[in-house]
Amino acid sequence: MPLSDVACRNAKPADKPRKMSDGDGLYLQVQPSGSKLWRMNYRFEGKQKTLAFGSYPAVDLGEARRRRDRARKVLALGRDPSKEDHEQPGVVTFEAVMNEWFESQSENWVPAYAQRVLGRLKVNVLPEIGKRAVDTLEPADILKVLREVEKRGVLYSAGRIKQYISLIMRYAVSTGRAPRDPTADLRGALRPPPKPKHMHKLPADEIGSFVLNLRNYAGEEITALSIEFILHTFVRTNELRFAKWAEFKDTVWRIPAARMKMRRDHLVPLTPRVQEILARLKVLSADSELVAPGNGGKPMSTNTMIYALYNMGYRNKVTIHGLRGTASTFLNESGLWLPDAIERQLAHVPGDTVRAAYNAALYWDERCRMMQWWSDHIVRETDVAELTG
Repeated sequence: MPLSDVACRNAKPADKPRKMSDGDGLYLQVQPSGSKLWRMNYRFEGKQKTLAFGSYPAVDLGEARRRRDRARKVLALGRDPSKEDHEQPGVVTFEAVMNEWFESQSENWVPAYAQRVLGRLKVNVLPEIGKRAVDTLEPADILKVLREVEKRGVLYSAGRIKQYISLIMRYAVSTGRAPRDPTADLRGALRPPPKPKHMHKLPADEIGSFVLNLRNYAGEEITALSIEFILHTFVRTNELRFAKWAEFKDTVWRIPAARMKMRRDHLVPLTPRVQEILARLKVLSADSELVAPGNGGKPMSTNTMIYALYNMGYRNKVTIHGLRGTASTFLNESGLWLPDAIERQLAHVPGDTVRAAYNAALYWDERCRMMQWWSDHIVRETDVAELTG
């Protein structure tokens, strides 16, 4: 029996979604949440498919029937109406929701990360499902997208893209544009990525000889000093590459949120040895606003410090990022310092815990003592290596 507007208006939710048929494939799906969604089932090229016509009462019964009739005309012409439904009024596409989600989230991201997320979605997702009505997407539609990514061998990216799609679909659910997140049914469906290769760390008993090699480095002094600076402070490479003198005040370096991976200001205590390194870098950088400028006054290249390690004989033995691992391992194994203080100094701040609340000076006194202890250890090990040389 065809529906009436009264029946649509008075339809009550149940524990599970229920369908109220109007005929010729059209039905009103009443969600447990109380939302009412227009759907039309049809077959095309032997496959069962579904169209979405919006929600009731924004789309009333008469308009839903008109959209059904248009879809049936498209079918009669041998075309798939799902490829054309994005042109119908009231249909919200995946791309529209994605853009809205991205705008709401990206203001809290580092620009480079935001561009990477948007680029992955535009290249890998939008060509396949961008124009699809967001509330018609099924697990198989998402899996098709991800399988294409897997075919290129970038398994890690496939997992990342699945996470992005899930976040977008959850946003669609929370804003009433989709009934559920279809990626929830894809658990275990993707090929597992290979185990990550950990960055080569400097063994603790080689710290002294490593610093001596830096001081005897035949290349640019500013490069060797930059590496030693990172060993003492265990900041990320880019945090030093783009560091400016205006960020340093007395015994503290405040790295602005825009340059931090977690989008929060980060404070670094400056020990006496680090201040000595900075004093020398100030001389070498001349009038540059950058602490460690490269050729032409531009930021030092990402490869400059890496090649320095190669020239010193540390290829496949030590990486710049691995120096962070050296500090982390040594400080944790010492048993002297709060693990949370170590993580905060590494700028590893989880986004889903109370201690992740923004506070650049969290555990500050503990961190100052810890950094002094670590810096003293490096100096002491270097003196020993020089004496036993």
